[in-house]
Amino acid sequence: MTTTTTATTSPMTPATATTANPVLRTAPAAPAEAAAHFRASLAFHTDVSDVAAALAADGDPGFVLVDSRSTEAWNQGHIPGALHLPTALVPEQAGQLLDPSVPVVTYCWGPGCDGAARAALALAELGYRVKEMLGGFEYWVREGFAYETWQGSERRPADPLTAPAAEGDCGC
Repeated sequence: MTTTTTATTSPMTPATATTANPVLRTAPAAPAEAAAHFRASLAFHTDVSDVAAALAADGDPGFVLVDSRSTEAWNQGHIPGALHLPTALVPEQAGQLLDPSVPVVTYCWGPGCDGAARAALALAELGYRVKEMLGGFEYWVREGFAYETWQGSERRPADPLTAPAAEGDCGC
C-alpha cells in the first residue's frame, strides 16, 4: 500500500504528493492531447446502447452490424438484424455481402475477446469504414436488449451494473 502525503497551499493550488501516487505516476496528457485521443477513439468505437438506439430508430441506421463469431456462437445468440460474417471469412466474403459505401460495425463475444477488432482490421484493410462495438454480444445481453437464437427471440433483464435499472438512458 502506498502512503500519500499532501500539502495544500490554498484552496486553488493542487496538492503535491511526496510519494508516488499510482494513478498519477504517469501524468495525464495535456487537455488538447487528451481531446485528440478521445475524439479519435470515438471514430473507432461505439457501444451497445448507441447501436441499439440506432437499430430501434425508424429507417436505415446508416451502418451494417456484423457478428464476427463462429456459426456455433451465432446460433447460441446474436443481435437481431446483424449479418453473420466470421472473421476468418471476411477476406473472401465481404465483397459479396457488404456495400463498401456503407459503414460497418463489428462485434464479437465481449470485452475479453478481440475478434471484433480483428474483423474490423480485416474490413478496414479491404477499404471499408468500420467501428468496433465495445462490449460485444455479452454487453448487448447484459444491458437487456433482445437477441435471437435458433429457437427464437429472447431477452434477459438488464444487469444493474451495466445499465439503468429502470427504462431509460444512462446519461453518458
